[in-house]
Amino acid sequence: MGLAFDEMRGHDGTAVRPAYGELDRWLKEVPPDVLDYRRREAELIFRRIGITFAVYGEADATERLIPFDVIPRIMSGSEWRQLEKGLTQRVNALNLFIKDVYGGREILRAGVVPEDMIFRNPAFRPEMNGQSVPHDIYVHIAGIDIIRVDADTFYVLEDNARTPSGVSYMLENREIMMRLFPELFSRHRIAPVENYPDELLASLKSVAPLSTSKEPNVVLLTPGVYNSAYYEHSFLADKLGVELVEGRDLFVKDEVVYMRTTQGPQRVDVIYRRVDDDFIDPLVFRPDSILGVPGLMSAYAAGNVTLANAVGTGIADDKAIYSFMPDIVKFYLGEEPLLKNVPTWRCREPEHLAYVLDHLSELVVKEVHGSGGYGMLIGPSASKVAIEQFRAKLKNAPANFIAQPTLALSTSPTCVEAGVAPRHVDLRPFVLTGRKGVRIVPGGLTRVALKEGSLVVNSSQGGGTKDTWVLDG
Repeated sequence: MGLAFDEMRGHDGTAVRPAYGELDRWLKEVPPDVLDYRRREAELIFRRIGITFAVYGEADATERLIPFDVIPRIMSGSEWRQLEKGLTQRVNALNLFIKDVYGGREILRAGVVPEDMIFRNPAFRPEMNGQSVPHDIYVHIAGIDIIRVDADTFYVLEDNARTPSGVSYMLENREIMMRLFPELFSRHRIAPVENYPDELLASLKSVAPLSTSKEPNVVLLTPGVYNSAYYEHSFLADKLGVELVEGRDLFVKDEVVYMRTTQGPQRVDVIYRRVDDDFIDPLVFRPDSILGVPGLMSAYAAGNVTLANAVGTGIADDKAIYSFMPDIVKFYLGEEPLLKNVPTWRCREPEHLAYVLDHLSELVVKEVHGSGGYGMLIGPSASKVAIEQFRAKLKNAPANFIAQPTLALSTSPTCVEAGVAPRHVDLRPFVLTGRKGVRIVPGGLTRVALKEGSLVVNSSQGGGTKDTWVLDG
């Protein structure tokens, strides 16, 4: 792993990069105790408004605050525009890929992606075969995880095409920064993110079924208060001005979805769902699900309701399919990918597996269907025992794993107990696709690994978040 690129000082650490010039001057003027005081103030505000998440599987699965770092991560307008073009291209390719996989399957016939990687994939939903969706849009909201390795190179780490979360933190982080650091804001021209709810609502309304004759009725479907992202669901419903509903609030009659209200049944046209495929309709998927709506898939098949994101989008954010994304972009768009993929070894292929087994101590090994930073081996920091345990797992079920080099995620100045120090960061921009094309609010959620030297930024693994500033101009 090479030396990490520092977003403020570049590779050599000598000169401050232009986007960070004002922040650097400000940090030199601000007494350390002021930064610490504001950091504690931010934590108080987060506690008061109740931004928490739960970590499943822990004995005390209590609600936790995600640590918030008060020093923003800054990108120039030109850096953002480069990233925006690459994200737009990638999400367009993802939508075409999902449409094809459930339709003509040209990419399988052309031998670009192996058939068994689709048909044996637990995220593949045969119920979607031949099913058209309104306006051919499957991924209405994508969270694309980006890392940076030098001044000009961004890599995609992961495509989240099912029910990506974290946008509430992007919005709340900005609000808190504006409240606590008005003097720092006044020194910069920062592109706004607070219009995200308006953009999201416009996108969702634009994909209402073609049969919708009036103003589309949009609802947000949540699994309920025990879900780890429930805070975000209620926050977004409130910002969008739409009803937050659970499965029991909806019913299907004559292949049309209705919401129960005190004024009687009200037709629903678009469901922004934060419930996974498995639980969305007990008549089609898991019969024991009490989170979904019986008959929802029949209304969907009839074209009477739009689900955002579509059912079956998980086929596109699988880590093994990820390794084919450069080929997928070329196949559908006839273009070279603007955003790089991290080089990936597919352990299902014998020669890839042999290489990975020989280099376990150097690589990051991930479960194909894993998420949240769980089920992975970070070779350079793993014990010999952990490496040998993973070796056994790989030999036992190689198709369940991919491996990647340990990339040096870029670092950004972060407020730590000892003052200000670089910590590794990634970025999740939120990409909206509606009938009028792709819209991306400038910025996204920057996640930061708060432990010195750590590359794991996931909140469930002790990571924090910070505001992301894209400079206008």
